[in-house]
Amino acid sequence: MKRAELYEKVTAYFEKAMPVAETELHYTNPFELLVAVILSAQCTDKRVNLITPHLFEDYPNAEAMACASADVIYEYVKSISYPNNKAKHLVAMANMLLSEYGGEVPSDFEQLVKLPGVGRKTANVIQSVVWNKPTMAVDTHVFRVSHRIGLVTESCTTPLSVEKMLIRYFSQSIIPKAHHWLILHGRYVCTARAPKCAKCGLNEICAFCKKRT
Repeated sequence: MKRAELYEKVTAYFEKAMPVAETELHYTNPFELLVAVILSAQCTDKRVNLITPHLFEDYPNAEAMACASADVIYEYVKSISYPNNKAKHLVAMANMLLSEYGGEVPSDFEQLVKLPGVGRKTANVIQSVVWNKPTMAVDTHVFRVSHRIGLVTESCTTPLSVEKMLIRYFSQSIIPKAHHWLILHGRYVCTARAPKCAKCGLNEICAFCKKRT
């Protein structure tokens, strides 16, 4: 099967099986999403969603968070991974939003990655979720699932190389949704350990499944 045909079949499957696919992080505006995505690095969305309501209530915008100290923010985020660094990043990020961008989360990739705590993956998430731009954030789920299905070649050994191939073959109009398809599929079906192949509708075209049978 040609790669383009594989992408067509995968797209058709997810369009039917998962017509609505979106982030599981809870947020009400771009600032809250940015904070949540920074906190979600090497941490589950479920854990982040447990702590952000209190954090957002007390620090609802960049202006409020910029006035806080990292030690204060730490108390809100101490139950997640790397709380010290993340607390420092959040305060520094809020200050830069105020000083450089008028307190608003920018839509430009280059501006986003200048913010403390924001790398390529986080910037792609913000662009995709907030502005529906055709960007593909590659986390551990996207990386694993795209390799297992065969959407990317074995030579794609870095998140960036995976990102470039996925963007090349997925239709631009569905890239934002495809990002969530792969994440959610990896989170609940194509798990790292003991993937639930018996419950997966991609068995006939999945390279990983074919190797196992």
